[in-house]
Amino acid sequence: MRIALAHDWLCGYRGGEAVLERLAALVRRQHEAAGLYVMVDDGERLGAAIDTIPHVRSRLDPLPMAAGRLRRWYFPLYAWAVEGLSNQLERAHAIRPIDLVISTSSAAIKGLRPPTGVPHLCYCHSPARYAWSQRREYSSGRLGGLRGAGLAMFARRFQKWDVATAANVTRFVANSGHTAAEIKRCYGRDAEIVHPPVRCEYFTPDVSVAREDFWLVVSALEPYKRVELAIEAARRAGKRLVVAGSGSQRRYLQSLSRGSRPGSVVFVDRVPDDELRQFYRKAAVLVFPQVEDFGIIAVEAMACGLPVVARRAGGALSTIVDGVTGALFDRDDPAAVVEAMSRLPSSAAGACRVQAARFSERVFDERMSLIISQALGGSLAIQPAGLPVSRPSRRAPAQ
Repeated sequence: MRIALAHDWLCGYRGGEAVLERLAALVRRQHEAAGLYVMVDDGERLGAAIDTIPHVRSRLDPLPMAAGRLRRWYFPLYAWAVEGLSNQLERAHAIRPIDLVISTSSAAIKGLRPPTGVPHLCYCHSPARYAWSQRREYSSGRLGGLRGAGLAMFARRFQKWDVATAANVTRFVANSGHTAAEIKRCYGRDAEIVHPPVRCEYFTPDVSVAREDFWLVVSALEPYKRVELAIEAARRAGKRLVVAGSGSQRRYLQSLSRGSRPGSVVFVDRVPDDELRQFYRKAAVLVFPQVEDFGIIAVEAMACGLPVVARRAGGALSTIVDGVTGALFDRDDPAAVVEAMSRLPSSAAGACRVQAARFSERVFDERMSLIISQALGGSLAIQPAGLPVSRPSRRAPAQ
């Protein structure tokens, strides 16, 4: 069977790309990959499972810096880009038939229109945050100037397109119960839950590595990640904080940290996996202040025996056991983060490993293999498109 894959964009390797890589490997073990359709591609290597599939890029890709810092400035053109990809997919199908389309989406690629009679399975990390759950944050002044104003101007138009093109999806698969609820609210559609794969055989504790007294944040430095909460909480608690990641808010967050003791907040760029694993093994706690759809970083940390302090919302409700594998806090308030630290279990490493194993690659492979087989066998009935039940005012989310 020939299966076409689709992904919003290939611009770095994060949780969404980890899911894509696993799906691509899964497809290629039993079927033929009939191309990878993306809006933009920065050309960086992301692993053999992704790199060796022919990439089909949209008409957005050649535009200046579309795969770089200006990617979100092109938000008004996302629907246009996906419509063009749909036409390319149709032409490819006419030359050599495609049996299934699988998209992994947190923006617009879920709107891809499959050829007539071809099922479309969408693994959804989140309905587009710019237009739905994070619309206010992304369009606020925190992002600055025209960018925020432009996002607000086009969000409502995108929402209409986004709801209409939900009819292009035969079956939704959500990465968490939270995302399933978002899909229901935004599109009026049900979704099966399959948690993202976590490399529990790679992310493991090491008894020869001593824990050190510092807090750790591993995150893209973007507004909705709420890294400023961790910075202020660490300052109040007098703790050293390591922030690993890159993004549009790096300078802003560095400016916030200037009020802390010199050297108490350390920023490092995104690190390779072996260094990331060492951070997980050395840190005292992972601080996870954002509301995530799933939160693969938190599960990787637990796989290394590291407890997690996280917001009591979104994917954390599925992954973290309060008082056993970490502690949850209820408010976007540095004081709430500090208070949660006082409730961390004294010995959590074993429980963290057991909990993380629930989200292993093996579990993901088994669940997705069954769903793909059902799709190819024609047992996934097309669900009717629906109107949003309500418009979420805030993401209650890993991508």
